[in-house]
Amino acid sequence: MTAKRSPPHPAPREVERIQTGVRLEKRLLKVLKGLAEYLDLSLGDLLEGIALHALENKPPFKRLTLEKIAQLRRVYGFRPGRRGQPSPARTRRRRMTPCG
Repeated sequence: MTAKRSPPHPAPREVERIQTGVRLEKRLLKVLKGLAEYLDLSLGDLLEGIALHALENKPPFKRLTLEKIAQLRRVYGFRPGRRGQPSPARTRRRRMTPCG
């Protein structure tokens, strides 16, 4: 009887994270921070998880988490697409002008 050999496991990739500054709508940030606290994650880990799921075309949240998000949105008054809260598609980029 011949023993089966399992295929070699690929070496784990080293993950390098960098600090970044991003601009977010104030109430959206409050919802995300509240959700991160609820899930006992850092804000960075939450954003990374959302992005990775989106890139794999997978839903990032289950029903109970979506209910919590709805509650946080009500608490912080976050209603995207409503007057006074521009969606990212409708937000203009500010042009940077050189100093001097």
